Amino acid sequence: MLQIALIREGKLPSDNRVALTPAQCRWLHTAYPGIKIVAQHSPHRCYTDKEFEKAGVAVMEDVSGCDIFLGIKEVPAEMLVPGKTYLFFSHTKKLQPHNRKLFQAIIEKKITLIDYECLAHDDGQRILGFGFFAGVVGAHNGMMAYGKRTGWYNLNSVHSNRDYRTLIHTYFGLKLPNIKVAVTGSGRVAHGVLEVMNLMGVTEVEPDEYLEKKFSYPVYVQLKGADLYTHIQSKTYKREHFHEYPQEYRSRFLPYTKCTDILMNGVYWTENVPRLFERTDIDDSFTIQTIADITDDENGSVPINLGDQTIENPVYGVNRKSFEKTLPYLPGSIDVMAVGNLPNELPRDASQYFGEQLIKFVLDDIIKGGSSITQRATIVEQGTLTAPYSYMAGYAGL
Repeated sequence: MLQIALIREGKLPSDNRVALTPAQCRWLHTAYPGIKIVAQHSPHRCYTDKEFEKAGVAVMEDVSGCDIFLGIKEVPAEMLVPGKTYLFFSHTKKLQPHNRKLFQAIIEKKITLIDYECLAHDDGQRILGFGFFAGVVGAHNGMMAYGKRTGWYNLNSVHSNRDYRTLIHTYFGLKLPNIKVAVTGSGRVAHGVLEVMNLMGVTEVEPDEYLEKKFSYPVYVQLKGADLYTHIQSKTYKREHFHEYPQEYRSRFLPYTKCTDILMNGVYWTENVPRLFERTDIDDSFTIQTIADITDDENGSVPINLGDQTIENPVYGVNRKSFEKTLPYLPGSIDVMAVGNLPNELPRDASQYFGEQLIKFVLDDIIKGGSSITQRATIVEQGTLTAPYSYMAGYAGL
């Protein structure tokens, strides 16, 4: 019998999401009699040990007898069980320095690592992620921060609501001022942002209208790749070419900095991708007062992202002259919302969505022995770096 363990999150601060909910585990036991799911004891999960036990899932401390280990965030090196198959977000494929020791431990302990981030359909579209709920929470937090700065309306934190449905009810009767909101990106994060914009009654307008007109009601514009970037020489945008050679493009965002009140950033960023703007662009014409950097890359597409805050305290200020971090909502500062684990504010909803995708596109393949999808996402197989990830050899200490 194949045994699958839902492992306790070891990275601090503890993540409260789960890869599978109790109801999903119950369904899997019925649909696949040849598997057994167990949950490692955890005091931090959004679903309690008792809820898992009621769903027929054994809860125990020692899960080392299991075959497959499902987590969410990086597993501390000392918690890795040798010779097992792990699925989690390792945050290593970009050669992130802070996870190098973890990656080397995975090699040393002859572990098989299937990275959630690398699970993709044949066309490259990612299968798993919490981006939608990161977008929902990030958009809410951005609007909340702007309300606190201006005093025009009041929103409470997302985590003060039990779930997404409860959160939606808090938007009934919300009256927003005539603000302009720029939403960047076209992926899951952006979709979550647009959901909140529509629920709050913010109207979508086209880029040219947004730049040229004043409105008597709140509006937003969604800026996708072609709206944000252009090739330096050809003055065109081709998505595939941009993703392969982002250094050959420049940002087209600057006109929006002169008429936007709130920036909701949801673009994927790497070092070669042009920033939306530079610090030198922040002058008297720069109207953005609040930035929700939802994809949260320090000094990335938003160059005044100075690092993470916490769920309890998600916003800080950045002085417009010195660019030093300040308290939020001060005159002469721009407020930045930057939190690395936004979906933790809606952990039950986020976990249910994640588990549905995991069951639909991944677990069936794993239970039946693997597929091209899981093979492409396998960075390490029994301690050996797989061919698509050979560029990581130096990072792995090989």
